Amino acid sequence: MKKKIPLKPPKLGLRLQRAFRYAAEKHAGQTRKQTAVPYLSHLMAVASLVLEAGGDEDMAIAALLHDVVEDCGGMPRLREVRGQFGARVAKIVEGCTDSFGEPKAEWVERKRDYLRELKHADAETRLVSASDKLHNVRTILADYRRDGESIWERFTGRKEGTLWYYRALSDEYQRRGSNRNTRELEIAVAQLESAVAREQGRQRKGGNKKAKAIGSSGR
Repeated sequence: MKKKIPLKPPKLGLRLQRAFRYAAEKHAGQTRKQTAVPYLSHLMAVASLVLEAGGDEDMAIAALLHDVVEDCGGMPRLREVRGQFGARVAKIVEGCTDSFGEPKAEWVERKRDYLRELKHADAETRLVSASDKLHNVRTILADYRRDGESIWERFTGRKEGTLWYYRALSDEYQRRGSNRNTRELEIAVAQLESAVAREQGRQRKGGNKKAKAIGSSGR
């Protein structure tokens, strides 16, 4: 009989509750891309993934706040995060941010810059970042299965850019050693790529059948 290994859960307290309220306030009224889903749901999901992968309270707080700089105020907001939640949280949030002000750089430039920055990020930042991307890809995959090709209109990078970015992210996370969420991201990205490839194959077959039918009717 295997001996059970005692588990020691992270201590979660008032700071996490305060971070949740802070995130809810700053992201109030924001929704997921072209949906009615409150943006807060994404932040909650990312924090859950971080905790499930062994993250502690600071990392869960950073997960809740990982978009607050990019979407809610830039560098002044980062300084506020540092003052209210500490340097460790602020460092992770900074490492999850690809834009610190307006106007933002072109989409491809921002994503390439972020991939370069990620190469030097510490393990904590990479875990929170991977958790963010994991929830994003799972959501994209679920929406694609339901709505099909129309979902790509939501994304600045459209289909080709979005698929490139998440594949590049997954490869980078794997390059420096994997964890629970980077492995799950690899699976999710592969599933998304397979779903898109199947749909493209189906469309090609449909197009070929239509062309043959037109050709036959013209004889």
